[in-house]
Amino acid sequence: MSGEYRSRLERKQAAKQAKQKKAKKKKGASWLKTIAIAILLMIAIGAAGGVAAFAYFVKDAPPLDEAKIKDPLSSTVYDMNGKKVAELGGYKRTYISYKDVPKVLENAVLATEDARFYEHHGIDIVRLAGAVVANIQEGFGAEGGSTITQQVVKMTFLSSKKTLERKAQEAWLALQLEQKYSKHEILEMYLNKIYYSDGIYGVARAAEYYFGKTNLKELTLPEAALLAGMPQSPNRYNPYDHPEAAKKRRDTVLSLMAKHGFISQEEAEKAKQVPIKSMLAERKKPQSSVPYDAFIDEVIKEVTDKANVNVFEDGLKIYTTLDQEAQSYVENLLNSKQYFTNKKDLQSAIALVDTKTGAIRALGGGRNRDDVEFGFNYAIQPVGQPGSAIKPILDYGPAIEYLKWSTAHIIVDEPYTYSNGTPIRNADRDYKGPVTMRYALTWSRNIPALKAFQAVGKERAKEFANRLGMGFDNVEEAYSIGGVARYVSPLQMAGAYSAFGNNGVYTKPYAVTKIVFPDGTEMDLKPKPKRVMQDYTAYMITDMLKSVVRSGTGQSANIPGLELAGKTGTTNYGEDGAKFGLTERDVPDSWFVGYTPNYTAAVWTGFSKRSSTADLSKEEQRISRSLFKALISHIDDGSGEFERPDSVVRLPIKKGTNPPKLASKHTPESEITYELFVRGTQPTEVAKDEPKELPSVKGLIASYDQAANVISVTWSYDEQTDNTLFEVRIKDHQGHTETVTTKDLAVTIANPAPGASYTIAVYAKEGDQISKPAITSVQIPGGGQGDETSPSTPDGANDGEDGGSPDDNDGNHGGDGNNGNNGNDSGDDGGEDGNDDGDADQGGGNNNGGATTPTTPVTPLTKSGNGLGVKIGNRQ
Repeated sequence: MSGEYRSRLERKQAAKQAKQKKAKKKKGASWLKTIAIAILLMIAIGAAGGVAAFAYFVKDAPPLDEAKIKDPLSSTVYDMNGKKVAELGGYKRTYISYKDVPKVLENAVLATEDARFYEHHGIDIVRLAGAVVANIQEGFGAEGGSTITQQVVKMTFLSSKKTLERKAQEAWLALQLEQKYSKHEILEMYLNKIYYSDGIYGVARAAEYYFGKTNLKELTLPEAALLAGMPQSPNRYNPYDHPEAAKKRRDTVLSLMAKHGFISQEEAEKAKQVPIKSMLAERKKPQSSVPYDAFIDEVIKEVTDKANVNVFEDGLKIYTTLDQEAQSYVENLLNSKQYFTNKKDLQSAIALVDTKTGAIRALGGGRNRDDVEFGFNYAIQPVGQPGSAIKPILDYGPAIEYLKWSTAHIIVDEPYTYSNGTPIRNADRDYKGPVTMRYALTWSRNIPALKAFQAVGKERAKEFANRLGMGFDNVEEAYSIGGVARYVSPLQMAGAYSAFGNNGVYTKPYAVTKIVFPDGTEMDLKPKPKRVMQDYTAYMITDMLKSVVRSGTGQSANIPGLELAGKTGTTNYGEDGAKFGLTERDVPDSWFVGYTPNYTAAVWTGFSKRSSTADLSKEEQRISRSLFKALISHIDDGSGEFERPDSVVRLPIKKGTNPPKLASKHTPESEITYELFVRGTQPTEVAKDEPKELPSVKGLIASYDQAANVISVTWSYDEQTDNTLFEVRIKDHQGHTETVTTKDLAVTIANPAPGASYTIAVYAKEGDQISKPAITSVQIPGGGQGDETSPSTPDGANDGEDGGSPDDNDGNHGGDGNNGNNGNDSGDDGGEDGNDDGDADQGGGNNNGGATTPTTPVTPLTKSGNGLGVKIGNRQ
């Protein structure tokens, strides 16, 4: 019984479990079906949405205009005021058909740009998928999936902006282009449109320009690879300007050709061994009729690099920073015979930028450029070492920025060596001992510059310089005085110096503000300004560079009445001089880089090539300064000033103190210099100077002229300066005293009382310092005392008798209303010495300014009513 029960129970449970499993399976299948349907719906919705979005984007796509494919559109260039300057386009081209293209060139282009060109219909889905993955991982625009067909469309009809709308339109037009033209025709279009730097368009002209080959069939494998690689960034891979980058790009193309089976790995490696220089023909530039070609050259480079467009065919409106008046003046300066000698290969270049914005206003690309336009542009290409013009950038700027050195910081100018033991010398082969940083920069001393560089350290010096656009890969100690391995361009130097004049804000110099595409879309090409140094660094460098032009090596570039700072620079051949039959001290390059609040200009003078005559004479070394002075005088209205920021303190310092000490009220003016400090680092200790006793006047004589009824008083003084005053005290026999102050060496006393006697004391004064008096007296005839004139008492005979010492109790000594405070404001350049620039803003002072001090109001000395008048005599 129990066994049967158990059997039925078990059957019932088994049936129940089977039913549950069946239900569960049914439920699971239903859930999977729901998910699948949902996914399919999402795909369908997404596809529909994608189609709708695609349709929306392509509805405004330009038509596939065959005329545009065959006839390129010229671009128009406008100046800073929106006035048309030039049209770019219509240059001669060597058009080639597909049958002219050698297989080695075709394979190089396909391996680099579109290996599946003959397999797709305008859009390569496989390549596009790879680009999508890259864009998801690295951000939109990280990698392009464009085919050669798409590139032809983009170059012909669309802007280069990476937007979904443009990519959709590009794909749509590419499909149409593939339907209308054969693959060979499309490849032919591409090869005739490509830009190859230096104003060269089309592969045929490029082969002739770079390799001297008019027949493409003569191209070698490494030559074809170089041409195939350049379109990605034509200027960056220009083999004349950047041979190392060009080689790297060429070798990448060769590796791609091997990867896709167009050549063997062996062939690729062999081609990589061919030096770039050995492949190139002598550099020549295509001729054109474009005005201001040095400036337009920079425009083409900027637009091509930043926007990746064809300025000669894309119908652009290009708005620039060009000041046509300044540009014309620069070109006239460089072609003038006024400044240049007839020395062979002598060249010069000018870069002019707006100090505040970095906008390029004019570029002088060289002398005598009329014959070959778009020739070598000396204004924007590296032309030579900067010499001492690098010192603010690599030495003293970093010393202020990182170490907060003051302009009074003492550096010892002494026999010295580089860290490797090589001696370093100053240009004059002399040493000045302890000098201030201001003096060292003003007179371009090499040894203090190296010491500043060493104190900062090469890494921080490089970092500072590269924030100013110098682009140094590394720096060595020789760089500190301009011996850089990497040459610099005038435009680079102008950009760097403009940051000092712009309160420490750097904007990379630019010639193009924006471009407008044929479809009306705009692209802003202005670079963003960046703060690259503290405002105190910029101002203190500027103040020292003002000393350079006022009293140092750059005096011949100074323009009176203009806020102007600048630096000279010359280079020497060194050991290389022997190669050309020259000495190591001969000069191949001369620079002047300077700025006002409005403009910054860098001027280079040198040679187009080195030879036995490529040595700048002393006269020729001044050309750069003369050109700078002429240019800035012509264009700058003198407005604006370099405003001292709150982070900088200006203080009177006693010369020679180390560390610097404040000048005391007793410090002689000749021993005071005004220097700048980063706020918080200024000195507080005052120099302990004793009051200086001034020498007394000499040869004091007083004589009475009875006919004119006047007393004439004269004296001499050996130590007279612009700040020397003379205090004359006249006392009669009744004790009445009158005082007059003058800068002259004589006074006349009118209407003396008959029979009266007068004692006359004369003191020399400078600020609050006063000499002992020289004293004389005179007796006036009459009043019952006879008619004869009494002789003058010998000079000094009554010294001390009239209380005329510094302790005189007559109330007339010292702080009368004309003496002022203990300041220094006695002329336009108060505080300057032979080396240091002072300003006229030195605070309260006696403010004599070189003018005669007004006389003290006259008070009658007698009760008789006869007025005694004192007149200033003739200055001697």
